[in-house]
Amino acid sequence: WGEVRASLALARSKLNDIGGDTAQRAGLLSIVPVFEEPQPEETQKFLFRDKLHEQLKKAGIKNEPLAFLAVRRKKNASYGVLRIKCKGKCRFDQLLDFLAALKENPYLVGVEELSIQCGTKEPPEKRKEVEIDLTVSTFVK
Repeated sequence: WGEVRASLALARSKLNDIGGDTAQRAGLLSIVPVFEEPQPEETQKFLFRDKLHEQLKKAGIKNEPLAFLAVRRKKNASYGVLRIKCKGKCRFDQLLDFLAALKENPYLVGVEELSIQCGTKEPPEKRKEVEIDLTVSTFVK
């Protein structure tokens, strides 16, 4: 019993030495992307779609309905890759805000494709608006 208590005390002291103050720990946690364990396809696609739609809305991007692309499964892999295609219009600064906040989506694996198109012949106030084609992916079981 004495040995167990001594090893526990040693482990706790190591944690206290590594831990630092709460502000430092919070700062470290803020730069680490969040990630949720992949769910079965039917569950994961709705979780991912809802979170992505919420992020698009928060950024002020006017998008067409999100479209699911076929799930890709690799041979001998226990997971697949689900992709969602999104088309929309927004200002360039809104797109940058959206891309910066995209890492907060716990279901996001990556941005597969991003195409930005802006008009040059339109009036100056419309030139700030861009059309985007975006494909993002997540893992599914």
